Amino acid sequence: MNYQSVDQLQKFFVSPETALIAAMRVINDGASQIALVVNERQFLLGTITDGDIRRGLLQGLTLEAPVEQVMNRDFHFVRNRNDEAKILEIMRHNKLSQIPVLDLQGCVTEILLLKNLLLPPQQSNAVVVMAGGKGTRLGLQTKDCPKPMLKVGAKPILQIILEQCISSGYVNFYFSVNYLKEQIIDYFSDGSKWGVSIKYLVENQPLGTAGSLKLLPDSVQEPFLVLNGDVLTRLSPVQLLQFHDQHRAAATICVREHELSVPFGVVETTGVELSSFQEKPTYRHLVNAGVYVIDPSLLELLPRNQSTDMPSLLQLAKQSGHRVTVCPVHEYWLDVGRPETLLQAHREWPAQENL
Repeated sequence: MNYQSVDQLQKFFVSPETALIAAMRVINDGASQIALVVNERQFLLGTITDGDIRRGLLQGLTLEAPVEQVMNRDFHFVRNRNDEAKILEIMRHNKLSQIPVLDLQGCVTEILLLKNLLLPPQQSNAVVVMAGGKGTRLGLQTKDCPKPMLKVGAKPILQIILEQCISSGYVNFYFSVNYLKEQIIDYFSDGSKWGVSIKYLVENQPLGTAGSLKLLPDSVQEPFLVLNGDVLTRLSPVQLLQFHDQHRAAATICVREHELSVPFGVVETTGVELSSFQEKPTYRHLVNAGVYVIDPSLLELLPRNQSTDMPSLLQLAKQSGHRVTVCPVHEYWLDVGRPETLLQAHREWPAQENL
């Protein structure tokens, strides 16, 4: 959709004083994946995208900071929306997913989306989905069904992940399987039903969250995505790979902010004397979101036929002098690995799929 009416455009407008967290909602709730910073006359002052917010967070800004601190003031725009060939050239050259159309006064009249001007470009990077775990935290629900095959709505979690990646242009998939692997292989086969290629990394014994990557063929020469098969997220895999490339990393780990509230007053002491007292404090930490980008060169660090978890691989990479970057995830994210979060997914994910 290209947004033309005033009412349609209004939902993408924010003021310079708008908090980043509010701009995030505008970005995530709209198909344009952009927020436009305007004054009261709808004069365009700047743009805000997912990448701008990530850079602000990495620089230490909080989600309450005003958007004017991170907005892009040197934005691209067009005056005439009729020359689509020229617009496509501008968007491709500058790697833009959207571009505003301005009138002669600099006010926004429309937003053009790349995905509406052409089909999603095919992505050559492989996608590895870790689907071999037993899902013991889910109890009887995974006694006869592998965790990634549990349904959220009408589809298995693994199918949701697959179709999300397909919608972003990915066509080369590897499913790492072990527990009840026949159910996964029988259901997805070679991927032809979805018009993609699916191959299987068969673990004859559990190899952890990274060990099976050693089974990837030598033909995988580009950085590849690694996704946990029990994570639902609106994070764009294309934007993640762009983040990885921009930072020239050998590995990128996605992280999520997690809050831990202590329901008691916390007392700190020096010997037997009171130092400080905090009433029911909240601590914030970055936790592993189960989504990664890995350069094939790191596979040399993995021992063959030995269980290795992803944190161990990333630590080995750091110790070997490789650059490992951290990408904050502010989009919807849910680890569907416990009974309560599986129920949460049933409540929340249908609305996410309709965004």
